[in-house]
Amino acid sequence: NVAGTAFTKKFDLGFSYTNYLKGAEIGINNFGFSTKVGEAGVMSASVTSFSFGDVKRTTVENPDGTGTTFKPSYNTIAVAYSRQFSNAIYGGAVFKVITESIDDAGATGVAIDAGIQYVAGARENFRFGVSMQNVGPTMKYKGNGLTFRGFTSEELYMTFEYPSAEFELPSLIRIGLSNDFQLAEGHNLTIAGTFTSNSFTRDQYSLGMEYNFMNYFLVRGGYNYEKDIFDSTKRQTVFTGLCAGATIKVPFNKEKGSFFNVDYSFRQTDPFDGVHAIGVRITL
Repeated sequence: NVAGTAFTKKFDLGFSYTNYLKGAEIGINNFGFSTKVGEAGVMSASVTSFSFGDVKRTTVENPDGTGTTFKPSYNTIAVAYSRQFSNAIYGGAVFKVITESIDDAGATGVAIDAGIQYVAGARENFRFGVSMQNVGPTMKYKGNGLTFRGFTSEELYMTFEYPSAEFELPSLIRIGLSNDFQLAEGHNLTIAGTFTSNSFTRDQYSLGMEYNFMNYFLVRGGYNYEKDIFDSTKRQTVFTGLCAGATIKVPFNKEKGSFFNVDYSFRQTDPFDGVHAIGVRITL
């Protein structure tokens, strides 16, 4: 939820690498920052890049490969703005540019994310949020890979283009809530739940919790459920539900709340060997 960036105190900078579906040789690099702009709010920007490795090139004449390779690409550049609208309401929006391509065809699109958070409680311990993502016009592939040379009915040798079907972005809506419980001085437990309505996949229900020790060490666990997730013959997702993670926070300046964070997370999958992500974050 982009509204969460409105809690930036001064400046946050982060980088993460995700080994997506370990064994599939897919990597995701993400870099982003957010900075407070006085009383106007918080500005953020991020870049996400997928790495698919070298893919063997095949043709109709050479279905087993031609001996050459190419590198597909998928990149997203995002700019966001968020702010605090009242003592309890935070909101924001994201504008994204999406590009995806192989060596001879590609598509470019734009999308908007938006979110809002409501904070309540004596310690601001209760939070409720709604967000929508990937709302935008359809995309369409173009490029030399969709062309061919041939003769017209008048025996003219010309270049023709295959028509490419337009496709929609995978938009979704999330509704979530969480509550913090102070177990003892320096010991906090957060319980959270989320409902996700996807446009092209089944709806999902998530439940998780986080234990925070002295704001130096945090450990998390959760489960993501959707219909037929326990039945391997009917399941429509590679994710089997379980996820976990941990954060180590090293303080720079306790008075100013400056930290250096190291994060790790894991999502269980079948097949493949899960999704592993590691990241670093600097909070000033």
